[in-house]
Amino acid sequence: MTTRRTIGIVMNGVTGRMGYRQHLLRSILAIREQGGLPLEDGTLLWPEPILVGRSEARLRALAERHGLERWTTSLDDALADPITEVYFDAQVTPAREKALRTAIAAGKHIYTEKPTAESLEGALDLARSAREAGVRNGVVQDKLFLPGLLKLKRLVDSGFFGRILSVRGEFGYWVFEGDWQSAQRPSWNYRAEDGGGMILDMFPHWRYVLDEIVAPVRSVYAHSSTHIPERRDEQGAAYPATADDAAYGIFELEGGVVAQINSSWAVRVDRDELVEFQVDGTEGSAVAGLRNCRYQHRVGTPKPVWNPDLAATEDFRSQWHQVPDNEVFDNGFKVQWELFLRHVVTGSDYHWDLLEGAKGVQLAELGMRSAREGRRLDVPALEL
Repeated sequence: MTTRRTIGIVMNGVTGRMGYRQHLLRSILAIREQGGLPLEDGTLLWPEPILVGRSEARLRALAERHGLERWTTSLDDALADPITEVYFDAQVTPAREKALRTAIAAGKHIYTEKPTAESLEGALDLARSAREAGVRNGVVQDKLFLPGLLKLKRLVDSGFFGRILSVRGEFGYWVFEGDWQSAQRPSWNYRAEDGGGMILDMFPHWRYVLDEIVAPVRSVYAHSSTHIPERRDEQGAAYPATADDAAYGIFELEGGVVAQINSSWAVRVDRDELVEFQVDGTEGSAVAGLRNCRYQHRVGTPKPVWNPDLAATEDFRSQWHQVPDNEVFDNGFKVQWELFLRHVVTGSDYHWDLLEGAKGVQLAELGMRSAREGRRLDVPALEL
């Protein structure tokens, strides 16, 4: 007979776009819709979300929409619920560190969005506190579980590239200013005082992508810009954009690999996907996006000759091949949730912890400093 074990998860910030769509709807509720999370001993783990937020009306509406019974505007009450074992945070960055400390002090296991704190000192202190409290902890590193990047890692692990030389990344799209079309991202993203900013938002992602798929980051040079100086908020009121909406980074990786990644909310897309990484090596190259990954081996590499007086005669795109799926890819956020919940209950291997999250904060902090000072900075190893 199958045993069902309930695990209470306090979910703070799920009335926001990312917290709701990816974490509640497509992860926790999706696990419930499939009947629970099967463990190796045959137990079905049943996640029971406890919704937390500032707006009673929004929480009530969300709970009613999905048939959920537990919600509150009090974090303390949620943490005191007898079924609570895990605390999850998807709030705005300035509110995260204090809430995580409260949950750690309450003895709850921690799973959180990034950046984990506004400073490296705060991020490292959170990691130490969790270790001292003996609570399991994890940080969302969703892009590692995207189909396109899983295919790219498959190529790296197979030795396809030979010696990797460089990485070029392009990320972003046009976020409307909010005047003649409403913005598709929340206004706080463009206010530094509310935790907004492209470097703080995206460099933590680029840290784990580069570290885990290509090679560890050893130095950073960054330039940031606020291309759109004024935007309109959700009520249509104009406000000054005080945070950077674009960042241009050059990262030196272990082994001499050079990575260049452009990130912008003020760019129009001329790519197959909203993010793409091109990796070039001595034996071959690949371009990976969210879902797809195409490759070109050295034996299939064309030999173009520069001649600006003649139109190009080769269809370069047709000379690349698609890496096949060869497996069924689930939602990346859901996959990492399942790994973390198994880790909490069974102690299974899991290394994307608060120390890994601190590495992302470190790169963001160094990136912002590099942009201010206009110089390349080393990225030292982190230890608790």
